[in-house]
Amino acid sequence: MAWSAEQRVKELGLVIPDYSDPPYGERYATMKAFHHLGRTLTISGITPEDRQGNKVFPGRVGETVTLEEGYEAARYAAINVLGLIRFAVGSLDEVSAFIRTLTFVCVSPDFTDVNLVTNGAADLFVEVFGPRIGRSTSAGIGVTSLSGNNVFEMVTVVETRHPAPEVDDED
Repeated sequence: MAWSAEQRVKELGLVIPDYSDPPYGERYATMKAFHHLGRTLTISGITPEDRQGNKVFPGRVGETVTLEEGYEAARYAAINVLGLIRFAVGSLDEVSAFIRTLTFVCVSPDFTDVNLVTNGAADLFVEVFGPRIGRSTSAGIGVTSLSGNNVFEMVTVVETRHPAPEVDDED
């Protein structure tokens, strides 16, 4: 039987948010939630917050946020990424590979274990998609500030099984 990310989400008991009405452009900035060109789907910066804008562990790792809380915040953001993937292409089973994640962790100046925080997202993707699809290239960057006092933000690029539908340039 082929691996199903949608089935795995059910097995793990994950609750994936519905992004049929993304808040982009209203709450954050003027940007697209995602861009699907050919078989490449790029997800804009996603943070660990619920659909109402309540942040998970706001602040800085090494100051007001523990390493463990940072890991959980990264995991929460990754679940939000799954919601946007599902919104963009209809099903998590449309993902054929994770290409790249670029992560930002808000940290105190002396905190150096950024990779241990970003593993929260990386581990979730492997749990849901398996190592062949879920493991990607990655860069994790420690920063001293993120928009809205978020502790974590990630940009994700995946490959889809089918190319994006053609759209009219007037859209």
